Amino acid sequence: MEEKYIYSGTKKLRCGYTTGSCAAAAAKAAAEALLTQHPVTTSEILTPKELKLLLTVHRCEFTEEKAFCSVIKDSGDDPDITNGIEVCAEVSFAESGLEIAGGKGIGKVTKAGLDQPVGEYAINSVPRKMIAHALMSVAEMHEYHGGFRVVVSVPGGEEIALKTFNPRIGIVGGISIIGTTGIVEPMSSSALIETIRTEANIRRAEGRKTLILTVGNYSERFISENLPQLAEQCVMCSNFIGDAIDIGITLGFENILIYGHIGKMVKLGSGIMNTHSVYADGRKETLIACGVLAGVDNAVLCKMADCATTDAALDILYENDSAQAVLDVLTDRIHGYLQARTKGEAKVGAVIFSYKNDMLLKTEYADEILKITLEG
Repeated sequence: MEEKYIYSGTKKLRCGYTTGSCAAAAAKAAAEALLTQHPVTTSEILTPKELKLLLTVHRCEFTEEKAFCSVIKDSGDDPDITNGIEVCAEVSFAESGLEIAGGKGIGKVTKAGLDQPVGEYAINSVPRKMIAHALMSVAEMHEYHGGFRVVVSVPGGEEIALKTFNPRIGIVGGISIIGTTGIVEPMSSSALIETIRTEANIRRAEGRKTLILTVGNYSERFISENLPQLAEQCVMCSNFIGDAIDIGITLGFENILIYGHIGKMVKLGSGIMNTHSVYADGRKETLIACGVLAGVDNAVLCKMADCATTDAALDILYENDSAQAVLDVLTDRIHGYLQARTKGEAKVGAVIFSYKNDMLLKTEYADEILKITLEG
């Protein structure tokens, strides 16, 4: 295929293809080998975005009853844990229709709210459609009117899955066959956001009315130490706080409660809803702005401007007995920006902490949401 590239900042990065594309290409090659009884070396498929992919067939074995082909996944310049895995498909004849099953290395769904029902193999709906389309094209080309049975497998998939989010979201025994576009865009945030959506959808399927978001390992540690009964309800949103809030509203959560360390959460005080440093920093600038509004002495604010971390800036405020006044302003600003994001479609609150200063801040609705959640 013609290489596809995207730019990330100043870097030109090569795109790859998803496990779903690999499975569809392997299945198509296997069907071709089964019907023609000849080896197949390449497999052309059409992605959902109508981009043609010509993938190399890694293995091709066949008898008169079944055929087995595989494709090596290439994630391009994306640091994907599944890069280089072998995605396999065994195709055999059936009287009619199409059956798609998972084999060794493919996980099974154990929680409601995922793309596939509980008990089904974690081969998502878009890859299933891609496999169906690929096999239909082969059947039409060779005037075959019967059905197919496809078994997708990934050698070593069980071990690889332990390094993914699968155990966390309720997929056990292997990896998922996924992909909505067929293409892997390097350094793309879309995959992470979809993981947030998947986890949130599981919580909704469990009947939860409150979406509890954590922004990192510190947040999860804080909850495990202080509110262990909520630990199994949390959804890790990392830097994507704004996107996670939007997902919560879309899925119909009535309340959203965010737990985060001051180092990231301070950025919300300037309305920064993606807290990754590549998008914006603004930590000390936000604290300085809050200091101005709190009436902190100018000399203290100038010292804060030289700080490299939030904790260092807070140390200066504590030394000058100004911390509480500044943090009160910050809490009010975070509350305001959170309400602006939700536009009244959900009640949202935040709990902000720092282990170093034994600091705990709560926005206006935080205690109310927590009480509702614990009682519910």
